[in-house]
Amino acid sequence: MTTPALEPAYVAVDWGTSSFRLWLIGRDGSVIAERRSGDGMTTAARTGFAEVLNAHLAAVSAPADLPVLICGMAGAKQGWIEAGYLDTPAALADIPAAAVRIPGVAADIRILPGLAQRDAVTPDVMRGEETQLLGAANALGTGDHLVCMPGTHSKWVRLSGGRVTGFSTFMTGELFEAIARNTILSHAIAEAGAISGENAAFRAAVARMVETPALATSQLFSVRAGSLIAGLSPDDAKARLSGTLIGLEIAGALSLVADGTPVALVVSGGLGALYEAALAAAGLAPTLIDADTAVRNGLAAGAKALWSL
Repeated sequence: MTTPALEPAYVAVDWGTSSFRLWLIGRDGSVIAERRSGDGMTTAARTGFAEVLNAHLAAVSAPADLPVLICGMAGAKQGWIEAGYLDTPAALADIPAAAVRIPGVAADIRILPGLAQRDAVTPDVMRGEETQLLGAANALGTGDHLVCMPGTHSKWVRLSGGRVTGFSTFMTGELFEAIARNTILSHAIAEAGAISGENAAFRAAVARMVETPALATSQLFSVRAGSLIAGLSPDDAKARLSGTLIGLEIAGALSLVADGTPVALVVSGGLGALYEAALAAAGLAPTLIDADTAVRNGLAAGAKALWSL
């Protein structure tokens, strides 16, 4: 006889552009089985979303009638089926009810929506991060919060009383790659290794940008000049470039909230550690939230709301 801990209740899926994560969840909320692969939206669009999902469900021996809740890029316009967006301001608790069911399949498979900020001056969208926010809600509690979610396109979300009042996307990661590869700064950082948050040049660049963000393009050129005349090493040059861009991002996000607003950081891997160091250099001590745990908790909250599990 199957014990409650091992009795499957639902399947949770985080389907990104290039990544796929699946968890088989038991009735007590425990993870019975887990799958991770590179079968993201880009791959699934070619091979078939149903085929990819069914292969992973078979690998964890999921019962055929088990409900499946998905977040992420499977709900994009180029995904399995468009799940649309919930407009801000929006309560996090309203996200599950807006999930879209996959038609033409026997199982109850639903995809959570993204969030849209329909503002003529600052239009913005997110897909996937809203589920992490839903999962982080309990850890944050009530009140106002500024949540940083690092990535190639970092999201900074303004929360108030469990509602997303607004958010901003910063193309910091993409800008770093473009500048590092396609400008004169490429010469200064050509032989550099990985960036460490402990690097003094990184921390100094963050602090300077938070204090004087209007000097960003001048600070960027100092990477080149420093390597020519001030003995700036390739490692320090790369760290200064990264710190300048991340510091500029932090300055922008902080300008949108009241002084003293608590900051939370959704962390994952090396990038999360780099942002933790950057926030420390900016004089902030954020609440740390594990990204994997947040997305699983968000999917769990969604499953509970949809299927009363």
